[in-house]
Amino acid sequence: MESGDLRKVLMSACLLGKKVRYDGGALSVDDQIVERWHSEGRIVSVCPEVEAGMSIPRPPAEIFKGSGKSVLNGEVNVIENDGGKVTNEFLAGASIALNLCRKFDIDVAVLAEFSPSCGSSAIYDGSFLGKKVPGMGVTTALLREHDIQVFSQYEIEQANKALIE
Repeated sequence: MESGDLRKVLMSACLLGKKVRYDGGALSVDDQIVERWHSEGRIVSVCPEVEAGMSIPRPPAEIFKGSGKSVLNGEVNVIENDGGKVTNEFLAGASIALNLCRKFDIDVAVLAEFSPSCGSSAIYDGSFLGKKVPGMGVTTALLREHDIQVFSQYEIEQANKALIE
């Protein structure tokens, strides 16, 4: 089977070692499955914030009193710790990620947990005090609305099962 025939997976760039996080760092994942995906040419890398034009580094941002779904619904905002509103950038980044999924026929994503874009089961609460709450980021919410399965870096085995089904 040629690599062009294998199903692709969308993956947070920071998990692939790219220094794109708000603090200029990465969240590199050392995992044999990810290494195999990489060698097979399955991975499509994305950082929604950077794709939307946000800088590296950039102020930390959190969803204020809500989750990605409430951002998509226009109910709450994504704010930076200095009070700046970056909701539009997060919405743009989510749209870019969705467009990549459409372009490459992707229905499985592995995104960085706790991120206001990419968190899939928990995010920070908007207080900038390090408090995590159940919820998902803006990109994850948009992808799930379009039937794309989103997993965190702690669920790579489950993502792989979904990919090869």
